[in-house]
Amino acid sequence: MYSKNDVALTPPMGWNSYDYYNTCVTEAQVRANTAYMAENLREHGWEYIVIDIQWSDADAGTRDDVQYIPFSRFCIDEYSRQIPAPNRFPSSRDGAGFAPLAEYVHSLGLKFGIHIMRGIPRFACHEHLPIKTHDGRKITADMVANPASISKWNPDMYGVNADADGAQDYYDSIFELYASWGVDFVKVDDICNTNMYPNNPYSAEKEIEMISSAIARCGRPMVLSLSPGPAVIEKAWHLEKYANMWRITDDFWDSWPLLKAMFERCEVWQNHVSPGCWPDCDMLPVGRVGACFKCFGSQEHTTNLTADEQYTLMNLWCIFRSPLMIGAELTKLDDFTRALLTNDEVLALTKNGAQAQLISRTEETAVWATRATSPESIADFYVALFNLSDERREVSVSVAEVLQTFALAKAAQPKDTPEEMHANAASTANEPAIYSVRDLWQHIETGTVKRDGILSAELAPHASLLVRVHTNT
Repeated sequence: MYSKNDVALTPPMGWNSYDYYNTCVTEAQVRANTAYMAENLREHGWEYIVIDIQWSDADAGTRDDVQYIPFSRFCIDEYSRQIPAPNRFPSSRDGAGFAPLAEYVHSLGLKFGIHIMRGIPRFACHEHLPIKTHDGRKITADMVANPASISKWNPDMYGVNADADGAQDYYDSIFELYASWGVDFVKVDDICNTNMYPNNPYSAEKEIEMISSAIARCGRPMVLSLSPGPAVIEKAWHLEKYANMWRITDDFWDSWPLLKAMFERCEVWQNHVSPGCWPDCDMLPVGRVGACFKCFGSQEHTTNLTADEQYTLMNLWCIFRSPLMIGAELTKLDDFTRALLTNDEVLALTKNGAQAQLISRTEETAVWATRATSPESIADFYVALFNLSDERREVSVSVAEVLQTFALAKAAQPKDTPEEMHANAASTANEPAIYSVRDLWQHIETGTVKRDGILSAELAPHASLLVRVHTNT
């Protein structure tokens, strides 16, 4: 067994099929996106290829009027476990499952992930189909199901009754199967916020525990990502204990109101970001998205976010250290989007070891900052200035306020490692009198600022500025 904290020591970065393909992605499309990532994005830290919802449903995407087909009989094995639909994933035939596709992903130096709904297939319960148990006990799907626990929006599953004999066996068996396929990442849906039950949005708490236990036993490290949000802040301790990622928002799309709302969500969750524990701002709806969403009256389009809004998206996600999952069809990336996703100076923030701090936020502006943690630059820090208003506006912050916020945050922490104590002492005792300022998107030094000075920028509506404030030594 291993700890969940053995994986995702930095925020996972990858591609997820949902924003472009909805329920419809095929093996050929996954392979094409994998090849593109390996050739163009891997060197910048992108590594996960994640197949999203309904991969076991042979008929998914064949009806324009619904997203999820009611009473669909999707593909399962002899133990009531979902398996890939062979008409969409040909290499899965003859019991191979996702192993051949995972092997291809791994051969290109990347990692492989899948989406699942929590629970057990409803039709397996109705037909009293068997599950796999560790000792051969004869238990059927209906015996571990909780038919009073369902998804508000997907008709495939019943929840699993944690008190039932065989419940843990069922989850152990599906993660045993995923381990045999070579799965590295599992996104579990209808579990972070079970929005069917507004008075009990964390009703799947025990299923989270069973899934975490099953992953620990399966013999293969896997990232555990929980969806959808908004996550329940009162259960932050539980999420940190059992999961690696949890969504702090419902589905995030290419809309300025949704992006502006993320500033409040990040404020709420800023103190719960740490190695192996990542509040998740959801996917990056940039580039070409929305190809298979006729059920919502949508169609393939270039993101509705303006260029300034896309920079704001990347600046917030990266300084907050959210996981980064690209939603676009990678083979259709234009030059702007590719540059947006391959700026190593910006992406480096996701690997920075310090917890970001919100310095200020109003309806019109926000300022975030974080210490640099590399030993050679412990006096350096990053600042992101955001104009959240619909008018051009100057946004500013004093260096003194940034440093004071760092000091207060550090004082609130219960203990430091010896390395952190050394870095903190050095950074507070040796603050320079003057700093250089580097724009991370333009890759240029834009001036200097004194320790008692002000960082400011006049920003267009919804625009932002991300800088590294650093010493010259």
